[in-house]
Formats: sequence, structure tokens, C-alpha cells
Amino acid sequence: MKRFDGFMHGVNLGGWFSQCNHTEERYDTFIKEEDFATIKSWGLDHVRLPIDYELVESADGQPVGKGYERIAQAIGWCKKNRLNMILDLHKTAGFSFAADEKEDGFFDSPELQERFFKLWENLAVHFAKAFDDADYDDGQHGEICFEILNEVTDQAYCKKWNAIARTCIERIRAIAPTTKILVGSYWNNSLASVKDLDAPYDENIVYNFHCYEPLLFTHQGAPWVGPNMNPDFRFPLKSQFADYIAKTSEKVGQIGTAFDAFAPDATVDVNYFETIFAEAVKTAEDRNVLLYCGEYGVIDKVTPEDTLEWYKLISTVFNNHGIGRAAWSYRQMDFGLSDSRLDGIRGDLIKYL
Repeated sequence: MKRFDGFMHGVNLGGWFSQCNHTEERYDTFIKEEDFATIKSWGLDHVRLPIDYELVESADGQPVGKGYERIAQAIGWCKKNRLNMILDLHKTAGFSFAADEKEDGFFDSPELQERFFKLWENLAVHFAKAFDDADYDDGQHGEICFEILNEVTDQAYCKKWNAIARTCIERIRAIAPTTKILVGSYWNNSLASVKDLDAPYDENIVYNFHCYEPLLFTHQGAPWVGPNMNPDFRFPLKSQFADYIAKTSEKVGQIGTAFDAFAPDATVDVNYFETIFAEAVKTAEDRNVLLYCGEYGVIDKVTPEDTLEWYKLISTVFNNHGIGRAAWSYRQMDFGLSDSRLDGIRGDLIKYL
């Protein structure tokens, strides 16, 4: 399978320009220049920068220059630290992966879709060539990639989203002919949805997925994943799959991925991740397209020991197939890798990012 050089080991900067209250104080303080130096010191090669449309657009869709300046500053900090960037539109007018944000109508509104296309044209004009002068000491050239939308939710949007994505790519290509463009699909960029993406528009398309499997483990105690998930619920990684099935049904309301392929007394191991990755890997190989995991991680309610073990297992499969990735997330956001709870294992953990 093709290898996504320059984007093999990364981390998300979630909560800085996305999923936040969008105040100047937040922008000034949540992530700082020294954080980019820390990320580089971890041995990583890129950051994924999620942005909500509010950073760069007014309520009526007019460009907000200061937001573009914020992105340019982050790019400068990347270049200073020899890091690449994936610029991810985490939310657009009329759609958010978070249902409580009440953004809707995007998939059926030509007006909202045109606003989305114009936003990406503006982002491409501003940033497609932002790394053209970035020649790094290791002989690599700096690079920016565009991720056109984070986590399409409902499977019913699949056909509409494929058409919207193609038009968006065409509009970007008029400005940025060779910039790599990332596209994910329904069920929040699930592995299962990769096969239903359209054939790649050109050789610079990247299929993007997210992996928080098993969800019961990585999101234990997260009330947003199911009506019966209470904050004090805890579940060890090496529980038997029979227990995963029962508790997933109870807490999340759905069974999850691939448990039926294993014996009831089996536990999470490398073979589990190989099994759930297999279809997406085959799709990427058959279509000769890059495959990338834009988010993966473990909630901060999990013990450091289980967190480390989970990262070891999933990173083995990433490495087996040459899949680039960016962990969720650098700071806070319920998954923070720089948070104090991981101080005792971080030296080992960063080996598996």
C-alpha cells in the first residue's frame, strides 16, 4: 500500500480553533508556540489542525481575516519546528458531527454547499503554497494537506456526500492542482465506510478514517456515546469479548465492530485490529490510494497502563500496513496526551504514536 510520507506520526490540536467558545483568549492561550517544539521532540512529523468555520467566517459567510492570520501563524510554527500540517475543516455552516450544536441542512442545501465550496477556495488561495519555502534539515520538504470535512455522520448522507466532495475537490483543484486532499465518510469516518467512498479523483486523494475501537473501552464514562453511559463506568482493556458485547449493548446501544469474528473468551489484541482494518486496507490497496487515520485515542478515564497497551496494539497494525495517523489529542479534550495523568508513561507512549 502507498505510504503517506511526512504524515506517518502526528497529533491533533483539537480544541484550539475547533470545539471551543471561539474567543481571542482561547486562541491565544490554549496552544502556544512552545507546544509545537514539544510535538517535534516527541518524534512526530505533523499536526492535524481542526478548525471550525467560525474561525474564518462571519455569521453571514464573509471571510474573517484574523482567523486566516491565526492559521498562518500555526503554519509558521510548524515550519519552524519542521512539522507538516493537515488543515481539517471540523465544522461547516449547516453541519457538525456533534448533534448538540444544532447545525443542520447542509446535505440538502445548495446555498450551504456553495458557501462550503467558497470557504475551501479561500483556504486554498491562502494556504496551498504556504509550505513551498519549507525545506527541512532532514531533506524533506514541508507540506500541507486539506481535509475537506470532519466526520460525516449518517449513512444516509453517503451518496450526497460523495457528490459534494467531488465538487469541492474540483473547485480546490483549480487553485491547488497537487495538494493532497483527505476525504472520509459516514459513521464519523468509520473503517466500515471507507469502501463506500468514490474512487479517488486523482493520485493526490487520501482516504481518511477514525478509529476509537472498541468504543466501549476508548469512550468508557463518556456520556455522549450512549444514553446509559454513566461517568463512573470503567472497563478494562483485556475484558473478554462476551463482556464487551453485553456491556456495549447496555451502555452504548449498539454492538460495535467485529466481536462476532472471535470466540467469546477472546480479548483485544493485534489480531482484533488487523480484522477490523482489513476491509479498509484492501480497499486502499485495490484503488491504489493513500490511507490515513485522522483520529484515534483513549479517554482520560482509562488507566495509564491500559492506555499504553491500547496504543501499542493499534500502532503495530498501523506499522504493518504503513498507515499514517494523528492521535486525538495533544491537550485536554478528554483525551489529552500532554496532560499530567500520563506523565509516568509518556516516554513510552510517544514511541507508539
